[in-house]
Amino acid sequence: MPFDPARLAAIHAREADRYASARPLSAARARQGTAAAGGFFGGVPQHWMLDWPTPFPLVVAQAAGTRLVDLDGHHLTDLCLGDTGAMFGHAPPAIAAALTRQAQRGLTTMLPSQDGEAVAEGLTRLFGLPWWQMTLTASDANRFALRAARAITGRPRILVFDGCYHGAVDETAVELAPDGSTRAKPSLWGSAFDPAAATVCVPFNDLDAVEAALATGDIACVITEPALTNCGMVPPVPGFLDGLRAATRRTGTLLLIDETHTLSTGPGGWTAQAGLDPDIFVAGKAVAGGVPCAVWGFSHAVKAGIDRVRATLPGGHSGVGTTLSGSPLQLAALRASLDYLMVPSVYDRMITGAAALEQAVRTAVAGAGLDWSVVRIGARLETVFSPTVPRTAAQMRATFDHPVEAAIHLGLLNRGLLVTPFHNMLLAGPDLDPAAPRQLQDALAGILADLSGAATTRAPTPVPHVHDA
Repeated sequence: MPFDPARLAAIHAREADRYASARPLSAARARQGTAAAGGFFGGVPQHWMLDWPTPFPLVVAQAAGTRLVDLDGHHLTDLCLGDTGAMFGHAPPAIAAALTRQAQRGLTTMLPSQDGEAVAEGLTRLFGLPWWQMTLTASDANRFALRAARAITGRPRILVFDGCYHGAVDETAVELAPDGSTRAKPSLWGSAFDPAAATVCVPFNDLDAVEAALATGDIACVITEPALTNCGMVPPVPGFLDGLRAATRRTGTLLLIDETHTLSTGPGGWTAQAGLDPDIFVAGKAVAGGVPCAVWGFSHAVKAGIDRVRATLPGGHSGVGTTLSGSPLQLAALRASLDYLMVPSVYDRMITGAAALEQAVRTAVAGAGLDWSVVRIGARLETVFSPTVPRTAAQMRATFDHPVEAAIHLGLLNRGLLVTPFHNMLLAGPDLDPAAPRQLQDALAGILADLSGAATTRAPTPVPHVHDA
């Protein structure tokens, strides 16, 4: 990176001080949470809430559309949107209305509700798969789908791509070692088994490696995102996904497409937009407008295989599914999402906003004389610290500069823009303020000039705030 490390550290420290001095109420909450004899570990309900490069967590008082108000009354433009969970905006009116209605009718019954038929038809119409099941999270959906794939095929292993992310599924938490072997990610602590025994990992965009792995004949399923999204955004090279589909068909291997992040592509995700034909499809996070929900769909052939396996089982517990999955509450929210959120008009607004954000980033980067790239997938975009877009996770990792990333993220937050704490990813919601792209451009340009020493040190424009939040 073309930035002086000492200057970078000083700027980060200065931005951290500005953040802390502007948020006494969030700071008090953090002190109270970490000093307690019990309570939330780390002072937060979920440890990922500590991943922002801030001195202490930002406590949210209200979220609506693409705006947040923190506990200290600062108004922020949200370009993270709950790391996709609120991709269609916070508290969408259609979802809020559906939840209010369903709250009077019951939340969970372990029986079907009257929304079930409409939801199933809507999922098939949008994503193309004929058969569906519901879970609470995409992690659960992937876990159950992979078990189905192994049971149907009688094969013991799966194939994933280096840099993939499929939630908290142990056998997908692997990476390529320097010698080309598959090993568990360091983050997979406490696993009951070595996932390398059940999984083979190969580089994304490498059809030769896929062919070699599938030739062993023991791979039940290839699980992949259409584009890598968790190690930085790595798009498929032309022909890769088609070649992958052909290779899996030729070897009798099932293909699972996980679109939990790439739902940003357009209506129906990458699968619908590019005409993919997976055997199994998974989506979570945003599908029910922020209500915990995920779905997995499958072909007629997979359904026949599941029927065959289930016919050999005793009645009762199948080990696939959880009590709260498919609840009336989920179905009501999912139906509203299908009817009002995952529709072309909403996506048009999201993608228009994302294109404007992309241009803003490109302008700021070019103005700073940096040879960085920008990748956009529908409503999602990412800045890459490289003149070329990486083709593999290894190439993407080589571009990472975490101190620069952290300084930019914290600087943007102090200028009223919340971005995803992982990498340099932005997500445009449907209600993005038309002024937000210019706000981003000016803020990023100022931060980059400061990092390079081209700007005089000055306080950022104060973040708008209200005193009664």
